[in-house]
Amino acid sequence: MRALVARKLAGPDAIELIETPIPEPAEGQVRIKVAAAAVNPVDVAVSAGLLVQSGLTAVRPQFGLGWDVAGTVDAGDRPPGTAVIGLADLLGRPLKTHAEYVVLNTDAVAEAPAGMELIPASTFALNASTALQALRAFECGQTILITGAAGGVGGYAVELAKHFGLTVIATAGEQDEELVRRLGADHFIARSKDLPTEVRRIVPTGADGLVDAAVTGIAAQEAVRNRGRHVHPQGGPRPPQLRGITVEQLFVQASRDDLEQLVQLAESGVISARVADTYPLEEAATAYQRLAKGGVRGRLVVVP
Repeated sequence: MRALVARKLAGPDAIELIETPIPEPAEGQVRIKVAAAAVNPVDVAVSAGLLVQSGLTAVRPQFGLGWDVAGTVDAGDRPPGTAVIGLADLLGRPLKTHAEYVVLNTDAVAEAPAGMELIPASTFALNASTALQALRAFECGQTILITGAAGGVGGYAVELAKHFGLTVIATAGEQDEELVRRLGADHFIARSKDLPTEVRRIVPTGADGLVDAAVTGIAAQEAVRNRGRHVHPQGGPRPPQLRGITVEQLFVQASRDDLEQLVQLAESGVISARVADTYPLEEAATAYQRLAKGGVRGRLVVVP
């Protein structure tokens, strides 16, 4: 089969499309014939060696690429032909979802949303799972600040927070206001403005919590009330816990329960699947290069 890998760790220009044997599933695993696999910022980071540099994974001769996947079960512990989505959450695997086949644990797989094509179905497992796990820190009725609200994690955080009964203050670029409000934000603040000042115009005591999808750190934490909560959904240095604020560094984990919940929410229209463009596997490097430049709204999707 063909698979996309990173060996030189020199960024999108250095990723390689290789020929490799089709992987075999063990007990408790399924093999998926890949129909579509989204490209995420973490894939670009892996290809550039940033996760090795930050100590999040060990040096290896080869890193597989791709976290999201949608396709059909080919072998293993699910009926063959079942349409599924999955999440490959282990950083150091030599082969991942940007390939013609991928093997995942059954706990990292759920049936795909009914009535949804597999290309859009491949776009939400990673980002929506991250948003869902981030929001477990908050309660219905609280006010939450979400940075990067037009992006993958931030956009799903807005949609899910509204569904869970939170008041959402969202920040993104001025050009994204219409999108962010359409996702459900109660209040919008352009990222060019002074965030703590603008948040306190809305909530004088500060937001109850923060999902910092844009990883702005202290600049956003200053908009949170004393003894509030700050979710930092990324690796790297964790922001300090000032003013009694609890800082939670979130590393997403694949969960069938979470995926099944998200599938139900996708089927009911609570969360959306946004596809920016598709690329054949042999042109995946172009998708990586485009994502690395920034400004993409929705996911770029690799189609083997």
